[in-house]
Amino acid sequence: MLRTSKTIALAIPLGLTLSLSLIAPTALGNTEPNTALTQTLPAGVNANSRITEQYARLVARDAWFWAWPMVNMYNRRLAFSKAPQHGLIGGALAIAPHNRLTMLSDYIKPEQRSIACPNQDVIYGAGYLALDVSPVVIQVPDFGERFWVYQVSDLRTDSIASLGAMHGTKPGFYLMVGPDWQGTVPKGITQVIHTQTNAVFIGPRVFLDDTAQDRQAAQEVIQGINIYPLAEFDGSVKRHDWRTLPIFPKRDDRAGETRWVRPDVFFDQLPKVLQLTPAQAGETARYQQVLSVIAAAQKDPALKQAMIDEAEKADRELVDPLLQFRNWGVNLPHHWSTITNGARFGTDYFTRTAVARSNILVNAPDETKYFYQDLDAAGMRLNGANAYTVTFAKGQVPPVKGFWSLTAYDAAHFFVPNPLNRYSLGTKNKDLKINADGSLTFYVQAESPGADKESNWLPTPKSADFSLFLRAYWPREAITEGRWTPPAVDRSTIAATN
Repeated sequence: MLRTSKTIALAIPLGLTLSLSLIAPTALGNTEPNTALTQTLPAGVNANSRITEQYARLVARDAWFWAWPMVNMYNRRLAFSKAPQHGLIGGALAIAPHNRLTMLSDYIKPEQRSIACPNQDVIYGAGYLALDVSPVVIQVPDFGERFWVYQVSDLRTDSIASLGAMHGTKPGFYLMVGPDWQGTVPKGITQVIHTQTNAVFIGPRVFLDDTAQDRQAAQEVIQGINIYPLAEFDGSVKRHDWRTLPIFPKRDDRAGETRWVRPDVFFDQLPKVLQLTPAQAGETARYQQVLSVIAAAQKDPALKQAMIDEAEKADRELVDPLLQFRNWGVNLPHHWSTITNGARFGTDYFTRTAVARSNILVNAPDETKYFYQDLDAAGMRLNGANAYTVTFAKGQVPPVKGFWSLTAYDAAHFFVPNPLNRYSLGTKNKDLKINADGSLTFYVQAESPGADKESNWLPTPKSADFSLFLRAYWPREAITEGRWTPPAVDRSTIAATN
């Protein structure tokens, strides 16, 4: 390697630093930290200090990126706080007051724009908790052999509890309490779940076959799913027929997802968001830095406007590109990608924000494995002007203990309108046709591949970009250990039937 004088100059201090780091444990092992000095260090910028616009922009840009998922969740939670009762927004999206939960009674409707990358494999539910107001009781009915999982996450979108078939969770009453609760656990509670935050999201997912018979059978089970304040607990199962819910007005439709994070109010909301989301190890300085700059900006309108302007730029330049799956994730064969730390992001701010922008609220890896695709086998953008096939070799469908599916989304990550009202294929479909050699082929295209192949047809938008998304619920070790990955998306030479 050819080194310039500048490279050599940089290398020398680095070498010295490494040498000193090896010596330090021996030479400085008995040195005690100066705790008095540490305690007097300022927490961020002094409130009375003058700061430059460029520094405020730097902090604003950084904060916009790492706090974007938390503010997103905060505003969803805020919307739920305004719900007068259990109900459906526009007849499509579950909503409930805090410390309550609402279940859908069927697959989520394709017209909703509240959350990107929904699936039509499960019956969804949703609820936001305010544990500082009251602990809650979470009812878990007997699901029998039916797959189920309750996603429980904080505002970071990290999983904070494990409830589901893959966790061996038993039917019962689960009491969730916040960090400051010191009450008495009543008789009849199956387990107490302690959290480090008072702001919690709970989202049940219950598998549903795409048949009239299973739709009816599922109702008996999901009527036992419920959440309510501890004061209402009496040891009896509180049932609710989720097919009878009031309809609330919906917001104006957008082509893409509802804009949950807005630059003009971001820095007004962030202090409250951080209060609801305790700092992780190593994050205290990050919190103090942005809070001190926000405090300075509150006294200087021009400085605050500069921060808003920088947030708008950061949204366009940093966050918006993460909607595209091909811009992030762990690369896999055939241009697929995945993540390995879903709902366990820690301080991986990049992946957390990428997932939040493109498909927020993923399950933990042992609950669900996600595979993303924007490209065909040749590396070209998937587009409905072309026809594609995805073929799983004999014995090579996704190895799961739960279920799996392949979903097509438009460029904004929502369902593609089509004459079959079909948005995914997989375990739920009971009429899939197997090839003579035992393989399974899906026909991914805008037009019907013909009546004989229509059971295996996954419709796509006409002459528009689209993405594919493979879900493996309760994945087996072959998936979690990386030994199984999805097959290529091959551009087909078979013309679509018009």
